[in-house]
Amino acid sequence: MAVSHDDGAPGRGDDATDDGARVSLSAHLRAAAQRAGIGQVAPGEVPTAGALLKAIGGVRGLVESILPGLLFVVVYTLTRELVPSVVIPVVVAVLFVAARAVRRGPIAQALAGVLGIAISAALALITGRAEDNFVPGFFINAGSLLVMLVSIAARWPLIGVIVGLLTNEGVEWRRDRAKRRVLTLATLLWAGLFAARLAVELPLFFAGEVAVLGAVKLIMGVPLYAMLLWVTWLLVRTVYAGRQATARTSGSETRD
Repeated sequence: MAVSHDDGAPGRGDDATDDGARVSLSAHLRAAAQRAGIGQVAPGEVPTAGALLKAIGGVRGLVESILPGLLFVVVYTLTRELVPSVVIPVVVAVLFVAARAVRRGPIAQALAGVLGIAISAALALITGRAEDNFVPGFFINAGSLLVMLVSIAARWPLIGVIVGLLTNEGVEWRRDRAKRRVLTLATLLWAGLFAARLAVELPLFFAGEVAVLGAVKLIMGVPLYAMLLWVTWLLVRTVYAGRQATARTSGSETRD
């Protein structure tokens, strides 16, 4: 009779498999954090203009992020016509993806951008209201705000989680009061950005100020994102560089 081992205690092979799965998950999460904007500068390092440009996708990424929205504002302001105002940005975004594909560049982020623009355009075309082109963005900002606030309320500020992945220190930052305060502050600042976008843009949406809303969305988009990313880098650098200096000083005193 065959003896089943399913009900027995897990062996070493099971433990190794579990450990491997945890390591793999941690590696994937860390890789994702490194690809994010904040991951372009290691905690403790001095941020540079080059790192900031890379974080927003380089010159090409900057153009791909701004041009569709700018075209919407220009075309709508000049024509007051819904169809060309929402269709032209979609066509331009598709051309950006095609150009990346021809050059065999990364297209995942560009495809995500096309999808977002297409959904916004489709919603506006279905309702016949140009201002509905901005509705998906409101949900994205509201969702991002909620995530930030929940992470702060749970005492696991999202910026802290990301920095913990980048430094490979896991959750050790939570045991350091200075780090925890700075990372909570950084998360609160990001929550403030999403809240500010909603506070400024929603009244314009309900007032039907489509062209003004489009312009404000551009201003509060990449420029404010880049500015807050720089501030976040500086905050993180301050606390991590300070801790590294303290560790070096303690090590030197111990040797002496």
